[in-house]
Amino acid sequence: MLEYRELRKKYTLLELCKAPELAAEVTLQPIKSFALDAAIIFADILLPIEPMGLQLEFAKGEGPVIHNPVSTQEDVEKLLNFDVQEHLSFVLDAIRIVVRELADTPLIGFAGAPFTVAAYMIEGGYSRHFLKTKELMYRHHAAWHLLMEKLAAVTKSYLQRQVEAGASAVQLFDSWVGALSPSDYRSYVLPYSKVVLSGFSVPTIHFSTGTSAYLDLIAEAGGDVISVDWRIDLSRAREMIGDRAIQGNLDPAALLMPSDRLIAEARAVLQSAAGKRGHIFNLGHGVFPDTPRENVELLANEVHSWKL
Repeated sequence: MLEYRELRKKYTLLELCKAPELAAEVTLQPIKSFALDAAIIFADILLPIEPMGLQLEFAKGEGPVIHNPVSTQEDVEKLLNFDVQEHLSFVLDAIRIVVRELADTPLIGFAGAPFTVAAYMIEGGYSRHFLKTKELMYRHHAAWHLLMEKLAAVTKSYLQRQVEAGASAVQLFDSWVGALSPSDYRSYVLPYSKVVLSGFSVPTIHFSTGTSAYLDLIAEAGGDVISVDWRIDLSRAREMIGDRAIQGNLDPAALLMPSDRLIAEARAVLQSAAGKRGHIFNLGHGVFPDTPRENVELLANEVHSWKL
């Protein structure tokens, strides 16, 4: 959004995240502009790694860079277990501000899943093939499982604190887990995501991409709502996840299409949901920066006007 880009001219991403008033402002920007049914707190999935002892920077044009990545058992052992209320209070304060502003509109809390955060920690930033991550996972089992245990504990505490601050639901964001095979997911990831997603007093959303081949395992890991991307039809996804609410699954690229094609794509998703209860219409991933604003408005209005 233009409003966000104007803020980014003045502040870095981390500065926005760590200033509760600014984070709240960014969270509310789309809610004030479009007919949306919920907000999601503006935060970055890597915020918890700084109090764990890693040096995080968002380099211009490169995304997140971790200057002391994790590569050995000793590195994992040095990672700190911290108090969320003390070290991530800025996120919780932003939630409180947004909840007051939203009134009856729900706010969704947000955290990176253990695997995706671990991948960043090991790779030192974005990776295409996650070779360093898989090497640690395959060759250094003790280090991998200790890392995942630590991340699961931190992430669960982080989300619980967000609920206490006023979040109406929480979403666990596992954007890179599609790099794994089904068997690797079951062995190396599922148990830890399951720990994070259990025991909440509010609905939980389990978000992943590239996991159409093992949505049944994603559902087994937990979540009241299973988010699916555009690589699978919603009806087929429902067969895999069972009696669970579903979120998705428009391709974000559809928002770059002419308006008639965008509406057709949106209607196809809605028709695929077949009028069943428990469908949250959403994109399969984030909005591209060059998405026309008018297309977002058109999409929101189309979904709200939909009738089978």
